[in-house]
Amino acid sequence: MHFTLVLKGHIRVAMAKFPYGTKGFHLDTLARLDLWANQLNYGHGTGHGVGFFLNVHEGPQGISPNPAVNQVFESDMITSNEPGLYIEGQYGIRIENLILSKELSDKEGGPFLEFETLTLFPIDLNLVDSKLLDASEKIWLNKYHTEVYDRLSAYLNEDERLWLQSKTFPI
Repeated sequence: MHFTLVLKGHIRVAMAKFPYGTKGFHLDTLARLDLWANQLNYGHGTGHGVGFFLNVHEGPQGISPNPAVNQVFESDMITSNEPGLYIEGQYGIRIENLILSKELSDKEGGPFLEFETLTLFPIDLNLVDSKLLDASEKIWLNKYHTEVYDRLSAYLNEDERLWLQSKTFPI
């Protein structure tokens, strides 16, 4: 169950559509909602900027409950999406992908942004309790796995393709 709760937060951030002017502390809650509903939390930010100077955390943007992380998200920022959960003495979970902020078409509500997931690696379906996912989360996960397979399979030999296919089947 815990892995799926973390995954739900990861998907919620990946699917976010938000108005220009949104800051990381606004988005952080999206990743934590299902954990909080089960009186769980994690003690780190949900994401940080990723750039080209080889720093582990490179701003100016981030996704964190700390309101001091107050850079407005703009188009073309690469950020990590990495909610987690750590049960002391038992296990830790972190699901991490890189996401790119992109402009959506300007509507009556003003300019909006969304994220494109950049990382292409399957999510371990053996750890997912699909009964806890809503329809939109299942659609996102299936589309993500389809993209992982479609974009990577051409570079793999037959055994590797079969392995990837076994990890990216629809739920």
